[in-house]
Amino acid sequence: MFTGIIEGAGKIIGKRTVGGGIAYDLEAAFDLTEPEEGESIAVNGACLTAYNIRGRHFSADVSPETLSRTKLGLIGPGTIVNLERALRLSDRLGGHLVSGHVDCMATVTSRKEIGNYTIFSFSLPSAQAKYIIEKGSITIDGVSLTVNSCGPGHFAVSIIPHTLKVTTLGALKVASKVNIEVDIIGKYVEKMLAPKAADAGAGDSVGINPGFLAQHGFI
Repeated sequence: MFTGIIEGAGKIIGKRTVGGGIAYDLEAAFDLTEPEEGESIAVNGACLTAYNIRGRHFSADVSPETLSRTKLGLIGPGTIVNLERALRLSDRLGGHLVSGHVDCMATVTSRKEIGNYTIFSFSLPSAQAKYIIEKGSITIDGVSLTVNSCGPGHFAVSIIPHTLKVTTLGALKVASKVNIEVDIIGKYVEKMLAPKAADAGAGDSVGINPGFLAQHGFI
């Protein structure tokens, strides 16, 4: 698990095809203290397994499934990426719970400067857009952000200068692709409500009340 609080930048220094996927060699801009072979590191929000860890350098494989859902297949040597090491149980949860399992890609549709803030608007598939709620959490290229507004197939976020400076989000422009992970809570709620809906008879409504929520562990 991760928090969406970027630890630092990384640079792709090598890329090669391996068994239908891609292997990357990366250099972090910070020290990988107490490195553990096989530990998880989020690269632009995608949880990857790090190996051959040497100082600030490490390698990671990207599976065909990950390539199909993320923009990792579109980048190459010289690209700067956001890096976050896995969450320790004793760490502060500064962002929100992030699994590192990217749901889809989104496309920047507008970028507007309003005072000291930058407003980005994005389009994304409706299958993932349904999980996005106003003032809810979302992960963009590994960065935990709050949703300003949303609607069918689109959403917007406001980004502070510090975040633009220390992450790759500052380089985004119209038509840029980003990795999106929606808040996992909505997906769990949908999964738990599905059996209830299936059991309901034709024309019956699915009642959600305090008793139902308590039965399913929400309260």
